[in-house]
Amino acid sequence: MNMNGAIELGKILKARGWTIGCAESCTGGLLTSLLTDIDGSSTYVKGGVISYATALKIDLLKVRADVIERFGVVSTKTALQMASGVRRLLGVDIGLSTTGYAGPTGEKVGLVCIGLSTAYAETAESFFFEGDRKTIKKLAAEAAIDFALKNI
Repeated sequence: MNMNGAIELGKILKARGWTIGCAESCTGGLLTSLLTDIDGSSTYVKGGVISYATALKIDLLKVRADVIERFGVVSTKTALQMASGVRRLLGVDIGLSTTGYAGPTGEKVGLVCIGLSTAYAETAESFFFEGDRKTIKKLAAEAAIDFALKNI
């Protein structure tokens, strides 16, 4: 895996004195793992929530059930609420989230939504990745790091 993005993000977070927390669904902890692969990451990575089950998104991250019903569990609206929820839950400066369909079955396999929440702005974007389940998870985790770099 390409660690350059995680290294660069870590340098920015350290320089600004910011902390980050992740809310992961389709990446299953891989995003947080990539961030913590960097030496010294304990100064800026505070933790993560693997909210694979919809009920955890609602109960723990406070994603509104009506948002999931209206837009789907894999949507930019859900990703935004996941990012905002983990930011509040963990008391961090940046909440970063992933939700998507890693496959191997289903009509939307490869669709991933990434959300980012700070005290200043919230944004989310949809991505589409091709490959098997592991490849989609890897690409989604790396894209989330790049998304954070682009938006902080």
